[in-house]
Amino acid sequence: MAATSERTGSTKSSKSATPPVVQDRDRDRLTWAGDFYRSGLGKKYVMAVTGIVLMGYVFAHMVGNLKLYQGEAEINRYGEWLREIAYPALPMEGALWGMRLILLAAFVLHIHAAYSLTRMNRRARPSGAKYQSKRDYIAADFAGRTMRWSGVIVGLFVIFHLADLTFGTANPDFTYGDVYGNMVASFSRPEVSAIYIVANLALGLHLFHGAWSLFQTMGWNNRRFNHWRRNFAIGFAVVVVVGNVSFPIAVLAGIV
Repeated sequence: MAATSERTGSTKSSKSATPPVVQDRDRDRLTWAGDFYRSGLGKKYVMAVTGIVLMGYVFAHMVGNLKLYQGEAEINRYGEWLREIAYPALPMEGALWGMRLILLAAFVLHIHAAYSLTRMNRRARPSGAKYQSKRDYIAADFAGRTMRWSGVIVGLFVIFHLADLTFGTANPDFTYGDVYGNMVASFSRPEVSAIYIVANLALGLHLFHGAWSLFQTMGWNNRRFNHWRRNFAIGFAVVVVVGNVSFPIAVLAGIV
């Protein structure tokens, strides 16, 4: 009995000596979302999702601006509708500013993920390493190889575009609420039209490569459908670029 008691006592003491399971994580531990974003896969997903949001915006923005061809009253009415979305449930332009904030967040995350991925890839690549062969370099698509620079051009253009046609600081003839007049005044300046055309060509390259890549990033990849992916990427980029480039050309040509 004594031996049994001793064994029982030793068992109890060993159990009591076992440290309790820690329930709370360290305060500095990142959340699951943060951990995921720190990985290369997480950054690629963020780029894909934010890319879809931004692609949806540029397409909708282009389609809305097509009302320029319906005349002054129609496109100005469209601009007024944008400012009045969800009013009076929300303040005037409340929903519009909400959409702008979502787009801004998507834009910032897209840029940060792209920059972070570039740094990760450079660290992973051996010092001085380049493409394995000339054939590999040729196989790398032109749009993909220029993705970084087209992104920089588009980013700078967005800043100018906001100053020109949203806030009016870059447009000396800007009038609040006069969408038609502001577009005509802006595109009547050949240098501004040239900026829009060049920036939209860069946007087309960026959209083509982005539309192609996001399918693979999201796991929607199958060799049987790759030709559809390419056709979609080309078609989407061409439609957006042709639509956007047509506006300054129409104004310069006197069509509008």
